[in-house]
Amino acid sequence: MIVAFSLVPSGGRASREDGGVADAVASAVRIVQESGLPHHTSSMFTEIEGSWDEVMDVVKRATEAVGEYGTRVSLVLKADIRPGRTGEMTAKLERLQTELDKQQG
Repeated sequence: MIVAFSLVPSGGRASREDGGVADAVASAVRIVQESGLPHHTSSMFTEIEGSWDEVMDVVKRATEAVGEYGTRVSLVLKADIRPGRTGEMTAKLERLQTELDKQQG
């Protein structure tokens, strides 16, 4: 499965003076990186690929890490569940690029 998720703390010491939460997000991304699972972080979401149990364990631990920065955590999660498939984080993009190339002639 591939999961795209976003975490934002609120309350307590959740945001810096400038309103940013980069320190909290960094603590979550560190957990994702250390998991060893395929992942990608963009400006809005982190994507991670693995089995249901692997991915959800990482999301849970990342959520707990962000929870250290506030009294609440907002979690947005989107999942693409395709049993038996691996490598889809890159394969989906390759299929998209192939289609774009066909359409461009």
